[in-house]
Amino acid sequence: MKLARRAAAVITAGLTTVTIGLMVPVSAQAEPATPGTYPTASSATRVQGLFFDTCTAPSLAALAAWRGRSPYTGVNIYFGGRNRGCAQPNLTASWVSSATAAGWSLVPTYFGDQPYCVFGTKPNRYAASGAAARGTADGNDAVARARSLGLLAGSALYADVEHYDRAAVGCTAAVRTYVSEWTKALHRAGFLAGVYVHQDSGLRDLAASYNSTSLARPDAVWMARWDNVATVTGWSTAGNTLWSEWQRAKQYRGDHVETWGGVSMNIDSDTIKGPVATVAKTYRVTSSGTLNVRSGPSSAYPIVGSLAANAAVSVICQARGQLVGTTSVWDRISTGGFVSDRYVSTPSSTTFSATLSRCSYPGQVTIPTAVYTRSGPGTTYAPNGTVHSGALAYVACQKSGTLVGTTRVWNQLVDGRWLNDYYVSNRSNTTFSAPVPRCP
Repeated sequence: MKLARRAAAVITAGLTTVTIGLMVPVSAQAEPATPGTYPTASSATRVQGLFFDTCTAPSLAALAAWRGRSPYTGVNIYFGGRNRGCAQPNLTASWVSSATAAGWSLVPTYFGDQPYCVFGTKPNRYAASGAAARGTADGNDAVARARSLGLLAGSALYADVEHYDRAAVGCTAAVRTYVSEWTKALHRAGFLAGVYVHQDSGLRDLAASYNSTSLARPDAVWMARWDNVATVTGWSTAGNTLWSEWQRAKQYRGDHVETWGGVSMNIDSDTIKGPVATVAKTYRVTSSGTLNVRSGPSSAYPIVGSLAANAAVSVICQARGQLVGTTSVWDRISTGGFVSDRYVSTPSSTTFSATLSRCSYPGQVTIPTAVYTRSGPGTTYAPNGTVHSGALAYVACQKSGTLVGTTRVWNQLVDGRWLNDYYVSNRSNTTFSAPVPRCP
């Protein structure tokens, strides 16, 4: 990855033709699918823009110099793995909190063991026979290290899989097995599983096994191709219908030095339209008295706690709910409960704040062909888009609607579109899923 040179040849790949319609899913799908049950205090965070990666997490002073002057809004962090090559004196929970409070999104990368067939000199490698065990071990360790830094469930964690020799006997199968077990380990903990791969090895092989019924499909891919083209579509070894819903990143330029605000860093340049780390941000309670914490975004939900006036409150994300004063925005806090944003010192008092993401609980789309999204919770509403197999449905809330398959539950996505829950792998094929709130 950083400081590891790669060749990037142009390779032609075929695109799969899909049929668009309302279809009943078949049993064949990647197993297991995206997390069925997220912890209460969790949410996915997705971003679009440029980020950079450098071997050692920069100082907060360096980030401050680059913020607003450079084109970058995100930064990669190497947060663990036995092949991580650089010391990380800055990378602490306090650094994570301060960097995100300053507006930086974080792309967490785990540089774990590499396959025996990897190019280069990385010392920690797994044999084909040990790929499954190592994928599980690295996944479990990544979850523990992420939590210690304050990265919440719903975060995307990216396994670094360097360029490898596809011609080596058993190599492709070993990598696929490792990534599958990495994915399962993260899903069990409620995290999204990403993977960093070279366009000519890892991306090609994972694209070919995208519809496997025995291998778990990662939720996001981050491709290395140093062609100076900052795009997440038009990739030669993974068609646009694969990982198609905010699930892609690309490292488009390798080692070089950039200087912003008088601070120089050696970086790789990246673009992303996909999931990143979720980190709570601290605000203050602005109510004159005690603020009730509810189990959902409305006063109709039970009280599950309270906050004193002027108390610090850690906000994970924001959701639409009951109108209170000038706003219908509610804040999900670190205990998992909700408080009205009217009484919290977030930047906006009328609508969502740009500094906070919409609460979402993604599930992979499980049908083998594309399906319409709708303008409302039913098949009589007009189509307003499509989603493809394996896409992440970033679910914001759920509401009852037209019966499809075994459920009347419909998911409203964070962009406002609706998709029947029968097509989404949150395992609520008959009823609502916790902790997803009901739509107002």
